[in-house]
Amino acid sequence: MTEKDEKSDFPRLPRINFRPLLIAALGISFGIFLYCRIRFGGLVPSDFLFLFCFLPLALFPFSKRKIIALMCLFTVFAAAGTAGIHIYTENYLSGKAAGEYAVEGTVSLLVLDDGYSEVELKDVRLGGESVRGKLSATLTTEDVRPGDRVSFTAEVKRSPLPTGTEDSYFFVNNIRYVATADTYEEGERGFHPLLFLNATIFDRMKDVMGGEEGYISYALLTGNSRMVDSGFMTAVRSGGIAHIFAVSGLHIGILYGAVLLLCRPMKKYASLPAIAVCTLYCALCGWSVSALRALIMCVALSVNTFTGRKADLINSVSLAGVSVLLFLPAQWLSVGFRLSFGACIGLALFSGMLSRPLAKASKRAHIPRFLGDYLSASLSVQLFTFPIVIEAFGYFAVWGLALNLVIVPLLPFAFLTLLLCTLFSLVIPPAAAFFLLFPRGIFSALLFLFAAADFGYVLTGFAFGSAGVVCLCACLYATERVRLRLPVRGMAVGIAVVLFSLCLVAENCLFGGVVIDITGSEEQMLALVRCDDTGVLIVGGDVDLKTCKEYLARHTGDIDAAVVLAEAQGRTRNIAAFTGAERVYCLREGADGFKETDVIYGKQFSEGELAFTFETDTVLMLLVRGNAVKFDFSYDAPTALDGDLSLEKGCGTLKYFLNYGIILLL
Repeated sequence: MTEKDEKSDFPRLPRINFRPLLIAALGISFGIFLYCRIRFGGLVPSDFLFLFCFLPLALFPFSKRKIIALMCLFTVFAAAGTAGIHIYTENYLSGKAAGEYAVEGTVSLLVLDDGYSEVELKDVRLGGESVRGKLSATLTTEDVRPGDRVSFTAEVKRSPLPTGTEDSYFFVNNIRYVATADTYEEGERGFHPLLFLNATIFDRMKDVMGGEEGYISYALLTGNSRMVDSGFMTAVRSGGIAHIFAVSGLHIGILYGAVLLLCRPMKKYASLPAIAVCTLYCALCGWSVSALRALIMCVALSVNTFTGRKADLINSVSLAGVSVLLFLPAQWLSVGFRLSFGACIGLALFSGMLSRPLAKASKRAHIPRFLGDYLSASLSVQLFTFPIVIEAFGYFAVWGLALNLVIVPLLPFAFLTLLLCTLFSLVIPPAAAFFLLFPRGIFSALLFLFAAADFGYVLTGFAFGSAGVVCLCACLYATERVRLRLPVRGMAVGIAVVLFSLCLVAENCLFGGVVIDITGSEEQMLALVRCDDTGVLIVGGDVDLKTCKEYLARHTGDIDAAVVLAEAQGRTRNIAAFTGAERVYCLREGADGFKETDVIYGKQFSEGELAFTFETDTVLMLLVRGNAVKFDFSYDAPTALDGDLSLEKGCGTLKYFLNYGIILLL
């Protein structure tokens, strides 16, 4: 093959410069991001790095008309994003006040947990009056199913606003109310055929497959993985393949492609039944944001097929982003949204650039070219989502690339087989055990694999912060999508690398001062105090061990001690003992059986320069370098500031630097 022929196999990719849909998507995303940072977190100058790193690329080559058009387009959609998330937030805060009500609603999501059911209710009525939003309830039964109409009387609480992406689930899913009921009554089942189908699938898998295999199968089909064993899910997340148990673009793409293949005789009209099937499937699974994104992209692909236009992945992703965020602006806070769109953007930007050298290497090694293309796609996704995963979860799965190279090619077979076997089991119930026998064997093997092998090696102990934006922009400068001359490209990448290093050092290093990082809500609270080489974790409220470990994974360095600051000290003390701290401090004595962790009781204690004093079970004073800091984790924290800095429940996810008696809020 001549050099000319070889180049023709790799056509030059369209550049990323000035795409109206892309600019609109970035504008609406930035507007929502800015609003959330101001209202839920803390705005810092580095939040504007995006504007300086990326937008100049869209202006090149520069022209006055292009600059004006870009600024107007970006500003209009940024304003639309800000207005959308503001309206959503105000609606979220509206409605009934907290109090005791007669509650009635339809179960839309179900999680069984050892004799209890955690349900999400839609079409909610409080005190006989219809209200907007959903209600999360805990029921003392396992007999309830999706589509059931339930009623009970309980104390209803209002869901608080999020303080960061870690506790944004209720806000993103418009769950405005929370309640716990000891008893409930079932009402007449409404007309909810998809919820009824969801419940039937759950019962069939639970009864026929049983155990973990049934829950895993249900998770793969519907995206509800909250009933799968936590140990297995932790292993899957550590292995970097948790996305196979969330209805994502991968599932929609598999289903879309399978229906297209079956309807191939319909030629270009084959996309109509494919879109219809995918829409029904998205509705069955609760319209997850990743599935919705994939559905919109499939619709765009079908339109291009009808009109004879060439599909462009960047424009399709941008269209999906604008469509989702215009109507569901809170989805920007969802990790699933950022990972789903980030994976597609990574494919668009890097797969073409990586496929050429990998294809050449495959040819020299006599390896089929499709393997090189598949590897380039996997690398592209991992490369772009790396900073997103680190920032969201505090770790990155080292085994992720290898496991995805093996598991993802098998997913179409496993998913379609499970889907067909489930349909047959629903149509012919007496033969359900026979039809589900093969899927049960597949998931039994998966359970055995993750029980026998350890895929838990991860990169952790550091945070990206604003460095993540710079990292993504540096990667963008290096792609063929931005056609810069080689010296300019090298200079841009070099500047981005330097800026990335500075941001990473500023985010993770402590220069002789005191840093207090605090996160939490009305129900739970965590604070990490660092002074030179000393680290102390303060644990309060209804915090579980998983939350503690995920919080610590986002921070560098080990902790020397943990402090229990909760009314239920026994449970919280047990959790603190397994955080990796050498010592656990409590105000009151209690029974414990820990051998490797020293549990120390008393009113005062110190760690390095940090001197602590318990005022009550839930109030702690810290004295360090002339600063007095008060941690008040009680449910009725006073508004008076008893120290230079007072940190209370619900104060958000913030970082405080204390230097020479000066308190800086970031």
